[in-house]
Amino acid sequence: MLERMNQALDHLESGLDGEVDMAEVARIAAVSEYHFRRLFSALAGMPLPVYVRRRRMTLAGAEVLAGEATLLDVAVRYGYGSGEAFARAFRSVHGIGPGEARRTGAVLTAQPRMSFRVVVEGRTAMRYRIVGKEPFRVVGRKARVPLVHEGVNEAAAAHVESLDAQAIARMKGLAGRDPEGILSAVVHLTDSREEGAVVDYWVGVATGPEAVVEELDVLDVPAGTWAVFDTRGPYPSALQELWRDVFTQWFPSNPYASRPGPELLLTRPVEVGADTDAQLWIPVERGGDGAGA
Repeated sequence: MLERMNQALDHLESGLDGEVDMAEVARIAAVSEYHFRRLFSALAGMPLPVYVRRRRMTLAGAEVLAGEATLLDVAVRYGYGSGEAFARAFRSVHGIGPGEARRTGAVLTAQPRMSFRVVVEGRTAMRYRIVGKEPFRVVGRKARVPLVHEGVNEAAAAHVESLDAQAIARMKGLAGRDPEGILSAVVHLTDSREEGAVVDYWVGVATGPEAVVEELDVLDVPAGTWAVFDTRGPYPSALQELWRDVFTQWFPSNPYASRPGPELLLTRPVEVGADTDAQLWIPVERGGDGAGA
């Protein structure tokens, strides 16, 4: 799969001086556009649109400094309909406008061309199973929090602390669907998995699709397939490492792609640093062959 990802990036690179057809890029990678964007963000550490903008401005920067084309010609070449829009994008990457950069011969910032390769670490065996589920609901309370890749997510912890005993008792009374028990659910609002990206964070239980609870929030989850990973280790680092490894190691080497849907985590509350068992549910669908990538 990584070979196909690199072929897709080659195609993307060839279209930087025009409009990039992301659907075609994803087709070359043999995955959905949704999965390509999510996988790229996890592997590269930045959203795909940010990478495209930085690469475009790297190439545009070289042309600006060369001085052979007008600034408007450079802007149009790289897909900007006006000099103002081009100047904003240029400044967001280089910290200086294109006109000033050309006049002063300023030092610019380059985004290197990316490629992906396999790094064999052999740290952990990833235990997983594939589960098909009928439609269900997550019933509980939600909050909007930033992603935190390492350490305690203070905003998520504050949301958990804010739950009153009555709400928790109501949730427990509704539990009964797999994954059974109080769980957390993360709904990504964008393709980005960068540190600080905002997500909807739910604390609740899985119930039948007919459950109606006026005093709690309801998240409808359609039928689909899930990859379920089991792990044990110190909280929260083992869980954060598992989440990262699923996207950077498991997906590139297995014939599945991520699909839209909440990512579910079932764990027992423990002190920070204490070992705990956890179960991570990731919505998936059959993708490319994944083997030998």
